[in-house]
Amino acid sequence: MLYGMWQTDIDRQVIEVEGLRMERADRPECFERARTEPDEALRAVYAFLAEWFSDSPFVEVQTSGSTGVPKRMQVEKKRMMRSAIRTCEFLELRSGVTALLCMDLKYIGAKMMVVRALVAGLRLRVRRASGHPLADVEGRVDFLSVVPMQLYQTLTCAEEKKRLERVRCVIVGGGAVDEDQRKLLADLPCRVYSTYGMTETLSHIALHPLNGPEVSVGYRPFKGVGLSLSSRGTLVIHAPEVCASDLETNDVVRLHADGTFTIVGRADNTVNSGGIKMQIEEEEQRIKSFISVPFALTSVPDVRLGEALVLVLYEDYPTDDAVLDDILKSALPRYHAPRHIVRVTAVPTTGNGKINRKACRELALNLLLRKGEA
Repeated sequence: MLYGMWQTDIDRQVIEVEGLRMERADRPECFERARTEPDEALRAVYAFLAEWFSDSPFVEVQTSGSTGVPKRMQVEKKRMMRSAIRTCEFLELRSGVTALLCMDLKYIGAKMMVVRALVAGLRLRVRRASGHPLADVEGRVDFLSVVPMQLYQTLTCAEEKKRLERVRCVIVGGGAVDEDQRKLLADLPCRVYSTYGMTETLSHIALHPLNGPEVSVGYRPFKGVGLSLSSRGTLVIHAPEVCASDLETNDVVRLHADGTFTIVGRADNTVNSGGIKMQIEEEEQRIKSFISVPFALTSVPDVRLGEALVLVLYEDYPTDDAVLDDILKSALPRYHAPRHIVRVTAVPTTGNGKINRKACRELALNLLLRKGEA
């Protein structure tokens, strides 16, 4: 049936994928194309459509694994459609709009792009997940969903930035958009939004504009989403349309009188070093201005301090560790400078571009044990 102007009856949904129209009656063809299609990204789309057009009311999704082992979970299709409708309503996405899918379909953000196309009648273009999603895209794209790494690399390539400027609306999820990227977005004619959400909320439940006249710092929740704080100061989400019960997150946030909220960091990323409590995300923001290569902060056990802060740094950073240590000590509050610096060939990330915090901790501990420093 139609939910307002949105099609939520799976028997009546039609999707156009790279010019090919597919509906429930085409499920056998979806299976066949998922097996034989040469393009890996398109194969994944057809496999998802075969699952979507099945009689099961559920779809299997996978968490990102940014804070632990990725988990698989079953979610209701009807809740995914409600989430898709909220986004389409807010962003004014209507039938005929062309959306570009350029993320890994293992994750909820990519799956929701397909669901939005199904409920709103969007035309779907598909590209393999990469750091340069617009590199070979000619023609019209109205709506784009990316992770911060994809956005950054698009902004720093002149030709790809021109293509981005022609996109009407961009949403950025899966991690924070730093200040340098925000500056690059300021003069873009397209609307760019940062999203807040997770697998359990079936993509995002709040957005905040990163450019344009409505630019803001805080996230504004969608209508019907209630927020509160737990005893730990973490965000609790009440969103009955997409979550069967209230969801307590691990995100430490500040709630503001105007209904918006800002993220401080994750509760499991709080480091207590000698009685000094530090939020890893805040410390990373402090040092981003003078480290121009990929890096992450983590912690390892320390006999004297309890936990010791560690800077995991891309190996090509040109400054000597001793000099960098002096810079950090002079730039950061007392006792906030990392106790150790380890150089790596690559900072561990998850499949959707987030820093893999668990892998960073393990890598730092192993490297320090080899050096006899842990």
